Amino acid sequence: MSGAHHLAQLNIATMKGPVDGPLMAPFVAQLDELNALADAAPGFVWRLQSSDGDATSIRAFEDERILVNLSVWTSIQALRDYAYGGRHLEVLRDRREWFEGATRPYQVLWWVPAGHIPTVEEAKGKLAHLEGHGPTAEAFTFQQPFEAPHPLEVGTEPANVTRG
Repeated sequence: MSGAHHLAQLNIATMKGPVDGPLMAPFVAQLDELNALADAAPGFVWRLQSSDGDATSIRAFEDERILVNLSVWTSIQALRDYAYGGRHLEVLRDRREWFEGATRPYQVLWWVPAGHIPTVEEAKGKLAHLEGHGPTAEAFTFQQPFEAPHPLEVGTEPANVTRG
């Protein structure tokens, strides 16, 4: 459908130890399973990954301990169902074992045109926008979501246009 939008999401987390260290090993050991579940989840479109199949080697921030998770979904509900249900929720509940508590926004959602693959820089900009302005249609949260933009129908003009 022309004009359709998908939901992009970024979440970040600051590791308590090196990604290849013993503290992070139980988390890393679960990544293949979690990524496979995401890839097969209803509404999944795309996720950021290196040639290793995950994003643990991608360093998007000055602090090298920050892991990034960037993905695209067909809807807020599809992402919510994956993130807060089933196996992913089990791992999410244990996150304090591996990651520091967040003192700033760590997740942001935004709408992208269907087919658009967001860049890490775009995602970082959305997170900064959320932190600076709070939830808006440009960058929002699960707690304060915004609907996808509605494209104008083809062949229509605004009502205030007069021909003369």
